[in-house]
Amino acid sequence: MSQPQAGHGTFITFEGIDGSGKSTQARLLAEHLRAQGHDVILTREPGGSPGAEEIRALVLQGDPDRWSAETEILLFTAARRDHLERTINPALAAGQIVICDRFADSTRMYQGLSRGDLRATVDQLHSLMIGREPDLTVLIDMDPDTGHARAKSRQTAEERFEDFGADLQAQMRAGFLSLAQEFPERFRIIDGARAIDTVATEVAQTVSTHLSSFG
Repeated sequence: MSQPQAGHGTFITFEGIDGSGKSTQARLLAEHLRAQGHDVILTREPGGSPGAEEIRALVLQGDPDRWSAETEILLFTAARRDHLERTINPALAAGQIVICDRFADSTRMYQGLSRGDLRATVDQLHSLMIGREPDLTVLIDMDPDTGHARAKSRQTAEERFEDFGADLQAQMRAGFLSLAQEFPERFRIIDGARAIDTVATEVAQTVSTHLSSFG
């Protein structure tokens, strides 16, 4: 795991199933840290740079079977590489806090496990083309049926993965919890079933503890 260094920023990611509330919590954390005087970049995956946003439209819209899992892995890795080069690394080099809604852990789950046992392929590409893990990953845990209902109620064009159904969300939840056990040094699990403000308070406390440990 990459550690914060003197003069370097901090890389925080949010993970969780669709509808878990992680995007809202990432935004609230950014607002909280800015109010405390921190220089914060809020970004997302897939996306976060012009080229990566173009790839986002390719992978999140259309028929669920539009791409094979292997093609998806390549597309997500390409988007992540551009995002890293153009947004994340420059911000970290400038000493900023980068908060990212999803990162490589989502690819490990959605492409690595959901449509075949491709986790090794995801990890190989990640090592070759990305080579960076977050300093802190906040996992917003959510009941899969509740999360799926929330996600479908948004009625956006970007519903390709929601269209795989609630069974996928249950599989992804189990996978994310397994990742938290695999990388306990950077994962923090937070119950997303509570009121938004309650969750936000715990997120802020968790991040504050992390930042103070390197202060």
